[in-house]
Amino acid sequence: MPEKFTYKLDMHLFTGDFGFAMGKIRAIIFDWGGVLIDDPRPALMRYCAKAFDVSVDAYTQIHDKYLEDFQKGFIGEQIFWERVCKELNRSKPQQNSLWGDAFRRAYSPRPEVFSFATGLHNKGCKTALLSNTEEPAMQLIYQLGYNMFDELFFSCAEGAAKPEKKIYEIAVGKLDLQPGQVVLIDDKAEFIDGAKEAGLNGIIFKNLTQVKEELAQLKVM
Repeated sequence: MPEKFTYKLDMHLFTGDFGFAMGKIRAIIFDWGGVLIDDPRPALMRYCAKAFDVSVDAYTQIHDKYLEDFQKGFIGEQIFWERVCKELNRSKPQQNSLWGDAFRRAYSPRPEVFSFATGLHNKGCKTALLSNTEEPAMQLIYQLGYNMFDELFFSCAEGAAKPEKKIYEIAVGKLDLQPGQVVLIDDKAEFIDGAKEAGLNGIIFKNLTQVKEELAQLKVM
């Protein structure tokens, strides 16, 4: 079980003043995989393929057929594995949560991004996490205690996923803000496009320095 992470504000990460009181931006929403942590998908596919003794390509092809329903919470982990294993011609996993085990192995946080989110939160900006993810991964996040976020939004809990308009509307509504007051930081262009269509601002994550520069252009910092 991973230990609970605590991130302290590292002041050298910040330049300039925060302008939340004057600017229109009131909240920053962070994606999880590919922004706050390294993209877990490659490690997840390898772990599960090894568990079933099949190639990564063979596992991934079948995995992706049922991933959307799993991520939206339409099916649980047991039903997901029943469907995957039937096509793989393999027995269902014996452990309580193979997906949870795989995520713990794949979990690789980016402390500098967590510190940045903490700094925003401490300076009065609302912060949130928005992730297309499954129930076992959601439970891992709750166990880790991401207390630098005011809100946590998960596709499996909301029944909708990026880039659907509904998931952005849910996030903005729970933050009690207007879409134009919110910025989504995500590593996938299609998710940023969906956010912009819903009226949010969006930044495609490449690195932290680039994100800070684009936030500065939005007069966030």
